[in-house]
Amino acid sequence: MQITGKDRDLLALLAENARLPVATLAKRLSLSRTTVQARLERLEREGVIAGYGVRLSERYTAGLVRAHVLITIAPKALSQVTSSLDQIQELTALHSVSGSFDLIAIITAPSIAELDQLIDQIGTIDGVERTLSSIILSTRIAR
Repeated sequence: MQITGKDRDLLALLAENARLPVATLAKRLSLSRTTVQARLERLEREGVIAGYGVRLSERYTAGLVRAHVLITIAPKALSQVTSSLDQIQELTALHSVSGSFDLIAIITAPSIAELDQLIDQIGTIDGVERTLSSIILSTRIAR
């Protein structure tokens, strides 16, 4: 798949606001509406754009407590642990990483008490050997 500079510009605009009308995108990119529509369709077809989602406001997320939970798992337990973690709705992302930990889970809860329960829940999953948690105090840059 070949991504052009204009494609990257289009993706950047969509990252800011995925609900922008095609006509607005076209105007900001100095392209015709049909050209932008064709680029969007190609990017979707080629799997560059996998979907469109909701980005929550700072006002809403300011009331939530978020944490990174670093997880060490037992050998050959990745599939089982991943499946169990997938059942936790408050888990917003799960990353495989290199180093002394195997996974990093991003979790969100409305309170410290509920965050504590989630971290305990993760620690009791079969195959999880150790966790280390860091509460996110603020977000300095988000793109």
